[in-house]
Parts: sequence; C-alpha cells; structure tokens
Amino acid sequence: MRKLLLYIIILTTGLIFLARVFYLQVIDTSLALRSQDNAIEINYDYPQRGYIHDRNGELMVSNQPSYDVMVIPRNLKPFDTLEFSEILNITPEELGKKLDKAKIYSPLLPSVVIPQLTKSEYAFLQEKMRKYEGFYIQKRSLRDYQVDHSANVLGYIAQVNKQIIKDNPYYISGDLIGRSGVEIVYEDLLRGVKGVKYIQKDRFNRDIGPYKDGIFDTLPEKGKDINITIDSKLQEYGEKLMQNKRGGIVALEPATGEILALVTAPSYDPAILVGRKRSPNYTRLYYDSIARPLYDRGLLAEYPPGSPFKTLTGLIALQEGVVGIDDKFHCNNGYSYGRGSRMGCHAHSSPLNLIPGVAQSCNAYFAQVYRKTIEKFPTPQEGMDVWSKHLESFGLGQFMGNDLSTGRRGKIPNAEYYNSIYPNHNWYSTATISNAIGQGEVLMTPIQLANMTATIANRGWYYTPHILKEIEGDPIKEERFTEKNHTTIEPRHFEPVIEGMHDVYRNGTASTLRIPDIEIAGKTGTAENFIKIDGERVQLTDHSIFVAFAPVDNPQIAIAVFVENGYWGSRYAGRIASLMVEKYIKGEITRTDMETWILENSLEDEYAKPLSGEPFIINR
Repeated sequence: MRKLLLYIIILTTGLIFLARVFYLQVIDTSLALRSQDNAIEINYDYPQRGYIHDRNGELMVSNQPSYDVMVIPRNLKPFDTLEFSEILNITPEELGKKLDKAKIYSPLLPSVVIPQLTKSEYAFLQEKMRKYEGFYIQKRSLRDYQVDHSANVLGYIAQVNKQIIKDNPYYISGDLIGRSGVEIVYEDLLRGVKGVKYIQKDRFNRDIGPYKDGIFDTLPEKGKDINITIDSKLQEYGEKLMQNKRGGIVALEPATGEILALVTAPSYDPAILVGRKRSPNYTRLYYDSIARPLYDRGLLAEYPPGSPFKTLTGLIALQEGVVGIDDKFHCNNGYSYGRGSRMGCHAHSSPLNLIPGVAQSCNAYFAQVYRKTIEKFPTPQEGMDVWSKHLESFGLGQFMGNDLSTGRRGKIPNAEYYNSIYPNHNWYSTATISNAIGQGEVLMTPIQLANMTATIANRGWYYTPHILKEIEGDPIKEERFTEKNHTTIEPRHFEPVIEGMHDVYRNGTASTLRIPDIEIAGKTGTAENFIKIDGERVQLTDHSIFVAFAPVDNPQIAIAVFVENGYWGSRYAGRIASLMVEKYIKGEITRTDMETWILENSLEDEYAKPLSGEPFIINR
C-alpha cells in the first residue's frame, strides 16, 4: 500500500508539472513576449489628462502638447555628441550624465534626455532625429491652465521619481504624475490609461511590424473630466482681496459640505510650474521661507481661533445645563481669577447674558461659563474630557476625512494633556481658562473654523468638506460626503447663539460691515501672536479672524477668514468675509468702500517688522 501511495504522488506531481509547462508554452504567451525583449520595442501612447472644471462648468485646466527627447540605451549607435549637444542646447558633459543615468535605469527601456520641448524646438529637432539612432521624440500632454489662480487647489504634475516607479509598476521613467492638490488626490481618475504598441525588430534593429499582428497592442484611454466644488470667480476674488496679506480663506456650502473657495496667501500663478522652467520656479517657491507660497495656510496653518471659539464655549455650557440664556454675568473691563490673574476685556454694557455676550464678544462672560462647565464635575479632569468630547463632535482636533491633499489636526486639549503638564495632576479650571476665548492651548485650521461655522448654520450637523463634485457629469456618491455628522449639542441650543452672531452685524462688533439686503451672522476674533526672535519670545501684532454665514435663515455660504498680523477681527478679516459673502450671493459688490480699503491696504510692512525692528501693534 505504501509503494502504491508513492507511485500516485510521483505520477500526480509529474502531471501537474506537465500541465504547467503546457500552459506556459502554449496558452500563456506573456513569457514568450518577455523572452523576446531583445527583438521587441515597446512604444507608449500617452492619453490626454482629464479636464478640470469648476462647480459651474467653467474650464480651469486643459492640456497642451509637449515633446520629450527620449533614449533607449541599447539602441544607441555612435554619433556626434558635440553636434547633438548643441542641438539640444546642453553641454556634452550634461548629455553624458543623462545617458549614463538612462543606462543605470534600464538599457532596454526609454528614459527622458530633454523634457518638454516647445513646439518650435520640436519642429527644429524632428528633422534631425534620423541622424541619431536610439533617440526619438515622445509626445505627451502638459497642463494648460485657463486661470491664473487656485494653484493650491489644482496642484501640479511633475515627472515620477525612483520611489514612485518602485511603488507603482504603472509608471516608468519620464511619466508625469499629480504631485499636489486635486491632481494628486484624483490622479487615478485624471491620468487615463497609456496605450502600448509592441514593435518587432530584425537582427539589424529594423522595424518588421507589430508583434503577433498587434494582439497585445492597446489604445490609450483619456482621463476622466471632473468638476470640482470650487466657484472659480469666488476663488479669484478671494485671492485678489488677500494680495499683500498672509492667511487663509475657506468658504463652504453648509447644505452640502462643498468647498466654495480655498484661498491661501500668498499664492502664485499655476502656469509657472509647467514646462522646462518648472524646476527653477519650484525651487524659488520652495526656498521662500518667509512668504512660504507653497504652504497652504487654509489647510495647514494651526492658529488660536480667538473669539469665534466663544460660540462653542456658549453651546457647551447650554448643553451641560450650567447656564441659561438669560443668566447674566458682570464684566468690569475683564475678569479676575486665581491669585491675581486677570483676563482683560473691552468696554461694553454690563452685566450680559448669552446673546449680547456673543454680540459684544465679552471675555468675562465666557470665562465664567467655561469655569461652570469644567467645575460641574467632581474633578477638573472629568470636566475637561466632557468639554473636549463636545468639541470633537464638531470635527475639531482631528482629520475630518476630507478629500484634500494635505491638512492638520489642530489641537483640542484634554485631561491627559494637562496631566502631562502638571505631574501631580494638581490643576483646576482657572489653569485652562484661556481656552474659553479661543486662546490657551486650542488650535484650529481655517477649514476647521469654516466647518465649525457651517455646523452652527445647520443647527448642529455638517457634511464632511470635500472638493470633488462630479465625475464625467455624474455627482459623487461617496458615503463619507453624503452622510450627516451630528454634534453632541441639541439643535435647540443653537438658536440663541445664532441670534447673538446675527447681532454682531446688527449692533455688535461688526455693525459697520453690514451688507445691504443680506442678513449675515458672524463673529469677530482677535488672537495674540507670538514668535521667537533670537531665542526670545516676542509678541507680534495680533491676528485678525472672522467667521460668518448667510443668509441667517437659509444659509448658502459659511466662511472663515484668517489674516496674519491683521490687528483685530473687523479690520481686515471682517471686511474680507463680508465682501466674499456679497460676491457669492449677489454676484456683485455694492460695498465698494470696503473693497477699495482692502485692495489699497497692505500688511507687508507688518511682516517685515521682525527684520526691521519696528514696534508691533499689541491689543488694539
């Protein structure tokens, strides 16, 4: 029986081996194709990249033809390197380095020698290429920007590097790939699919026609056209208002979570990162460590949110039942607490309840309701964790799951954080009281501020912000962008806070910023601004912050504006937010006085003060 079992095993193994050999030799011809690599040339036919339109169908990005000089090292024949270098407008040494690099990459596969020739360069060189065997010209598509704005939104494409080629076999040397913005996030949609042709060669390296009559050849598939949620005209206007300023603007449609504008300042014309000048232009932008035009402040900059955060302080206090909307608190130009500590405040009527507390942005009111919230619980640790959980339900202190190419969490401190600062865990609500007014340890990005505002406008829910609207005319259906996120605050608590924000425009800190025929709810903010100069912590001119949504009863836009060193909330950020709201809702500007003021005033002198030594404007 054992001998029989051994024979069966040997026979079975032999049959499996023969079947595999038959499959590889007769049925699967892919290995035959590979075995003939030395006699077959692979040519790629690159597709057009998908177009990018804005939410209204305006074309923002199309394509233009580009031509690369390619080389297949194995096919090279002796040639006049000096003459060819002159034609390519490079030195013989540069040409030699490029050819050596191509051989290292692969003797059999094509590599780029000179990328992105202009049409005139291509026309001149095409006639001479027959003299240089092994070289050829590959046609590709480069981006052709129809707008001179939205660089941070759209992103750019560039050649793949070794790591990308290693990680993704689709790409080969010289291929282009999205490297930031929409281009990188939706690369798989936009790039299309390369076509491939296999050309058989004889022993003299002459073409003898398609391999296997072209059964392995494929046609290129154009990339998919997409519509993004950005309103191109609103985005352009926002970048115009932010000239000579630094900061970010984020505008959302509350009912959908669609991003209407995503402005970072300073920015640049996306067209400068196209063509052969892309590399030096990118280097110049990258090494500008002062203005940082490649740094998307709308998504990456983490700032103290300032007074707009008071709306959340009030909402949490209402939800926790530690204060009613009619409960009043005194303000004597500030609030004293602890051992001689004091939080200052500007002059206004006193005492105040919630609605005028929001409208007048009273520090003392919100400091006291914050203390009541934390001190409701047996320990400050318990109170702090309840407070932070409420804030997390607004998408704060975390990545929100959007489809943007970059971002930051911001910071919402909890009990664990403060326990790490105070080793004996001996801390109280007064140690964290700056959180009440959006200072302290709280940090938020402009997109988080905008989403917070949209959530208030919706009375307690939001859709995850997103940038993609349609693919080939079909609306997106991803669940993460079509499912509501609900906060831990009951809807009924939002009405008094919204009324207070409405009063900000009617009789509060933004009463001079009203827009005719549009009812706006908003909140001014001023945040302290510190920097280290020569190792010493120095206070700079305050940041200007503003959030708003409109119309109050049927919100179409929610917006957050952050202007670095902008003095106070209504000075720069408030004006910009009001103008953006009017531009989106009306399509035109009637408050030309505000527009003229913003366009004519620059903050460049403020940004130069750390170098010039001029004094900063503090607590204005």
